[in-house]
Formats: sequence, C-alpha cells, structure tokens
Amino acid sequence: MSHRNARLTVHGRRLLVERVRTGRPVMHVAAETGISRATAHKWIRRWRAEDEAGLADRSSRPRTTPHRTPATVEARLCRLRQARKLGPARIGPVLGLPASTVHRILTRHGLNRLAHMDRPSGQVIRRYERDRPGELVHVDVKRLGRIPDGGGHKVLGRQAGRARRSSMGFDYVHSAVDDHSRLAYSEVHGDEKADTCAAFLRRAAAFFTTCGIDRIERVLTDNAWPYRKSFAWRGVPADLGAAGKLTRAYRPQTNGKVERFNRTLLDEWAYLRPYTSNTERTAALADFLHTYNHHRCHTALGGQPPITRVNNAAAQYT
Repeated sequence: MSHRNARLTVHGRRLLVERVRTGRPVMHVAAETGISRATAHKWIRRWRAEDEAGLADRSSRPRTTPHRTPATVEARLCRLRQARKLGPARIGPVLGLPASTVHRILTRHGLNRLAHMDRPSGQVIRRYERDRPGELVHVDVKRLGRIPDGGGHKVLGRQAGRARRSSMGFDYVHSAVDDHSRLAYSEVHGDEKADTCAAFLRRAAAFFTTCGIDRIERVLTDNAWPYRKSFAWRGVPADLGAAGKLTRAYRPQTNGKVERFNRTLLDEWAYLRPYTSNTERTAALADFLHTYNHHRCHTALGGQPPITRVNNAAAQYT
C-alpha cells in the first residue's frame, strides 16, 4: 500500500514504464521521478513479467513465518475459547503464550469477540446479506407492557408504577426489515394472532413498494404458531409472490436483522424517554421510523441510512 510520501503510485509506475518504452535509459527516467535505479528496474521487471497487473501494490506479508505459533497449539487455543469461553489472559498461562499472542490468534480465527460466536455451540456466526432489496424480508413481533395513563414506574417511581401496571396487559410491535437495505416498517397491535400478522405483512409490502422495493421474494419468520400453522398467514406471501421460510428452532441469529432492529426499537423509541400514556408512546413510533429509515446512520451500511441503499440499488438495476 502506498504511503503519503511515496515517490511512486500505480499511476507513477505506469508513467515510468511508458517513458522507458520510448527508448529512454532507465537511469535517466529514475532520476526524473526521484527514485533509485534499482527501484526503477524492479518495476520494469514486474511489468515485463506480469504486464499491467505487475504495477499494482502487493502485500508485505512474508512467504514464510518460521516463528509462527504451531497449528496444533492454535487448534487447542481455539477449542479452549469455544468450549470454555476463556479470554486471552486466562488462555495464555494454560498454553504458555503471551496474552497479546493469544488475542492475535483469536482475531485471525474470528473468535476475538464472544458476540461473534454462537454461545451454545461456540461456532463462529456466519454473517450474510442478500444482494438486492426485497430478496428477503425478516418479520418478527416484540411484546411490550402497556403504559397506564399518567405514566408507569419511570414517571411515578418503581413501587407506584408497578401497582398501576399490573393489569394493563401488553402491546405487540410487529416489524418487517429488508435484509439488504435494513429498511424497516413497524405497527403496534393488541395481539399477535394470525389475522393480525397477515394484515400487517400486506401493509408492510405496500410500504416497501412506496419506498422503491417493488417485490418481496422471501419472508423469513421465527417458529411462532401464526407463522407455522395458520392458513391466513400462508396465503399472504403467496399472494405477494413470495416464499415463506422459517428459522431454525432456538436460533434467533438466523433472523438476526429484525432481532437487532427490535433492540434499536427499544433503545431509541420505547425506552428513549418516560411516556405518560400508552397512546403517547404509540404516536412516537412514526417519527422514530422516519428517522431510522431516512436519517439514522447505519454502521452495517457504511454510515448511510436504509433509504439511501434502496435508492442506490434501484439506480444499479435500472
């Protein structure tokens, strides 16, 4: 990789080759560009051997590393991490390695963060993302306790709020998230019955259409009864021209994008501030969704909001 004071970039190497090809001496061209004769000859040799590809930057990694930790030790280190979830400071004394070396090996194998692993099995979670908007939509329901008029425990205090909230029941937040763009749509309902889920999916599809996602190809849900057994639900994906798919049992990572959206929903809407009524919290959902889709920077999208990625994809496929 060229540094900021490099004499030659890829463009400079190409210019060096062009001048030498005109018949000028390599020594004269090297003096003009401010590099040594040996460096100039190196790039000429690479160009003659590999043509244009020889002028690109190469990795500085050595071909062999004699002092690298043996593969058997690395394998044992990874087993300790996956089976016992130990950190570098505890694995190091067991294997006689510095903690810094253990951390470097864990990073190399993708095990440096426990969040990257499936906790029961210790296997590295395979991240995936669909190639275009509408190819896969994640659907899920999040249950929230209702807020009594006048506020709950966040307004009145723990004891008073708990007594007022005991008979309030629950709201069910239905959400749909596009896998490629993270564009999201949510509604608050009083239940999670099959008819409610089916009607929500139709409205979610209509919302995605207004944002530029013309067709949903697959719908991914967990194994809740309305998604598994209900004929009312099964008919909606078919009407939309989409295929229904269920996650593996007890594997929320498969449906991870909507599960992560549910966390954002709680942090940036449901628990953002104390609400004095359930109606007030529900009314604030529309503003949150607009901010999330049109203004909120998403780390998985290179700092762009979801609607920007939808628009970029639309421009690419037109």
